[in-house]
Amino acid sequence: MTVRTWCRSGAGADLLIRGARAVDPLAGLDQVVDVLVRKGRISEIGDSLEAPARVRVVTGEGRLLLPGFVDLHTHLRTPGREDEEDLRTASAAAAAGGYVAVFGMANTEPVVDSAPVLEGLARQAAVEATVPTGFFAAMSRGLAGRQLTEMHELAETGAVGFSDDGRPVASAQLLRRALQYAKVTDRFVAVHAQDDSLMGTGVMHEGAVSAKLGLGGIPAIAESADVARALEVARYEHGRLHLCHLSTALALEHLARARDLDLPVTAEATPHHLTLTDEWVTTLDPNLKMNPPLRPESDRRALVEALKSGLVDCVATDHAPHAQQEKEVPFEAAPFGTTGLETAFAALYSGLVLTGELPLAVLVTRMSQAPASIAGLPAPSIAVGRQADLCLVDGTARWVVEAAGLHSRSSNSAWLGQTLQGRVTLTVAAGRVAFDDRA
Repeated sequence: MTVRTWCRSGAGADLLIRGARAVDPLAGLDQVVDVLVRKGRISEIGDSLEAPARVRVVTGEGRLLLPGFVDLHTHLRTPGREDEEDLRTASAAAAAGGYVAVFGMANTEPVVDSAPVLEGLARQAAVEATVPTGFFAAMSRGLAGRQLTEMHELAETGAVGFSDDGRPVASAQLLRRALQYAKVTDRFVAVHAQDDSLMGTGVMHEGAVSAKLGLGGIPAIAESADVARALEVARYEHGRLHLCHLSTALALEHLARARDLDLPVTAEATPHHLTLTDEWVTTLDPNLKMNPPLRPESDRRALVEALKSGLVDCVATDHAPHAQQEKEVPFEAAPFGTTGLETAFAALYSGLVLTGELPLAVLVTRMSQAPASIAGLPAPSIAVGRQADLCLVDGTARWVVEAAGLHSRSSNSAWLGQTLQGRVTLTVAAGRVAFDDRA
């Protein structure tokens, strides 16, 4: 499968990153090394490398050098809601978070449901985006759930896959037809698993916390019932299905059975579902309102174990920016969604790696190489001859998430005001410096 991404052009970087701990499971690397980048490609890896003339030396002592991250699930808000985010601010946020490629969802204004809209986005990204940026196309016209888009034409234009994310798939018949066409176009269908009849008007997870707060609940089966339906259709068609932002142990049980049947199904989990629980909602902070909602600790632990084992393939941010005034309302009235590009690694490193729940190497794979593989991109790797797609992280840095320090146009972060550990200091994407904390 050939997938296209777009970003601003520029000269390849000439860097010598000296003395960092390079961690790359794909390359079998976990050691302190020097890494030389010439004209945007990794040209040498070793000890005490000499810096050629006019090559910038970057101090990496005490820092982590990792393959850059790839996000399969970003809401870029362009076109239509540039007051919340645009390609320039989203890609700046991505670069600051260590991301070297992101993929935008199709639920924009207008919806990305035609080749002209997708072509316009591609042209815009080539001018504005600082990291390679790709796009999903809608599965149905206008996300209305009635008529399929021209999937072949959209695939030819460069869509990575098809999704009505933001809305559940309207019917099993529509999903069946979409999977049939996706096979022909060598693409996949990504689904937002949600049974609206079970979700109702809920605003948080249905359980003890929602009862205590007196808030309408969203039961776990609103997700798992729709996951089961989607997997049954995928089993019948043997089509490529991707499950977005799983949040419940019940859904994981269905996924495990699908894996036992060797179905071509992949899945993602978000940093917020992997590290936070519905207990956080007792603050009634609208930034903690997201869909699917934060779940209990038992679900969180199940997700972590699934990520560790590979049952859940990758981490995706579901970066969902909202204008400040939209979130400055009572919890029940606020829109769903949290930003995530700039905090993803730090939240997971602080919440899972430093606590011993997840090995660093596993996190690297799930944030970098696994999502790249799903998208059909070359996997970022710290290896001689490869394009430089890297991020340098200060694993000892503790920082407070503050609105003023974010590159995103919106600041509705679930971690706003929280202290995280681990901060990206340099990102090289597509061979070019996309973020440098010294700049």
